[in-house]
Amino acid sequence: MFSARRQLVNSFRQFSTSAINNYKVTVLGANGGIGQPLSLLLKLNHKVTDLALYDLRGAPGVAADVSHIPTNSTVKGYTPENDGLAQALKGSDVVIIPAGVPRKPGMTRDDLFNTNASIVASLAVAVADNSPNASILIISNPVNSTVPIVSEVLKSKGVYNPKKLFGVTTLDVIRASRFISEVASTDPTKEQVTVVGGHSGITIVPLISKTVHKDVAKDTKDALIHRIQFGGDEVVKAKDGAGSATLSMATAGARMANSVLAGLSGEKDVIEPTFIDNPLYKSEGVEFFSSPVTLGPDGVHEVHGLGTISAEEEELIKTAKETLKKNIQK
Repeated sequence: MFSARRQLVNSFRQFSTSAINNYKVTVLGANGGIGQPLSLLLKLNHKVTDLALYDLRGAPGVAADVSHIPTNSTVKGYTPENDGLAQALKGSDVVIIPAGVPRKPGMTRDDLFNTNASIVASLAVAVADNSPNASILIISNPVNSTVPIVSEVLKSKGVYNPKKLFGVTTLDVIRASRFISEVASTDPTKEQVTVVGGHSGITIVPLISKTVHKDVAKDTKDALIHRIQFGGDEVVKAKDGAGSATLSMATAGARMANSVLAGLSGEKDVIEPTFIDNPLYKSEGVEFFSSPVTLGPDGVHEVHGLGTISAEEEELIKTAKETLKKNIQK
């Protein structure tokens, strides 16, 4: 019990450092299963001083609820009425987009494409028109396809900055830390696992060779990799078709937002894996790829290569790249 309490306190501290600058963060889709807990976590983040919550309905209620939490940010909820989307976005430093429909049993992230693609594209137009300099964090699935869609919208508007468009793959990172700690009986808060590639199934590649657990037995490693790649299925099944990963995804989104804000404020050595317009495999036709990046005042400060990895991981990345090409082209 005391260990769990310490973890909760440490998690709160992660989002409770003193604000150096004033930052406006906007959540598009704030009344959804991800949006509500994400809004809560952002209210706890002292880097956020102005929190704007938008959704087709319900966002003012979410805003009223979290506004009672005694942190130093103001909160306002918006709906489409009275040009609410534009008002929510104006002056934003960071825009987070979890809007869209959740995954249901039997659905892959790609099955979500037809619905979520149009939602994300329309929101990207609004971002381009009202907060063209904001860092944009895409949570809406399928991330492998929605991030390229947003890039094309921003290009058509003449405001595309590849250093400020992020696909949030942080859920794969925190799952990897949790799952590997269960196998190794270690503290999950101390596990650091780099996950690269994309954000669906076989495009997710955890680089276990770069951890202290690189010599784990092959069958154990294979099972661990599969669980990291398809961990979302566990949640969909456990929720009996009533939803997908929302609380863990909100935690991942809040962590990525916190890191982006830390970079904007000038903190050093802020590194996160994220799905970006990436030079690593462009020569092979893979325009977007998740790899570790150092974050800074202008967004992506430095893109890091993968370094030396195992032959098995090389094969996993080869497979991931072929699927990513199709996801991006879609």
